[in-house]
Amino acid sequence: MAVETDVLDELHRLRARVPQLTGCLAATVDGLVLAHDVPEAEPEGLAALTAAALGVAHRTADATARGEFRELLLRGADGYVATYAAGPAAVLTLLAGGRINVGRLHLEGRRSGARIADLVAARLGPHRGPAPGPVPPAPAAAARPIGTLPVRTPQRPQHPPHPQPGGSL
Repeated sequence: MAVETDVLDELHRLRARVPQLTGCLAATVDGLVLAHDVPEAEPEGLAALTAAALGVAHRTADATARGEFRELLLRGADGYVATYAAGPAAVLTLLAGGRINVGRLHLEGRRSGARIADLVAARLGPHRGPAPGPVPPAPAAAARPIGTLPVRTPQRPQHPPHPQPGGSL
């Protein structure tokens, strides 16, 4: 059985456990769809947007010293979009209506993310793309997950700025 079929089965089980979900998508961190059950959105577009949001989330976590990315929650006027890490190579994005119990959403999303990580780990390389056979060691440059490039914080000047006569700083 292919990994896509296994992941799709997990998405169906997740939607059965949480009926308030309106869609589920598993994708690689690069934005490629692994499996989806999103009748209200274009899966390829949602996967690409998830990858972009993931990159920003990784950089924000790094810049604020919050550790590795775990999850991202967006609340809109009509519901939620939640993204959960599913190992180093994949993410799980869930769409839910506004009346969902957010605690239940997190509980089930984290569980399914862990299951999907296990399913994907055997077929994907450590950080990207399908592995046709045994996974070769990744080069040092590719060992860094997407969105985790070093973040440079703005440097403060060594001395305070001098006010100019008759003007602003």
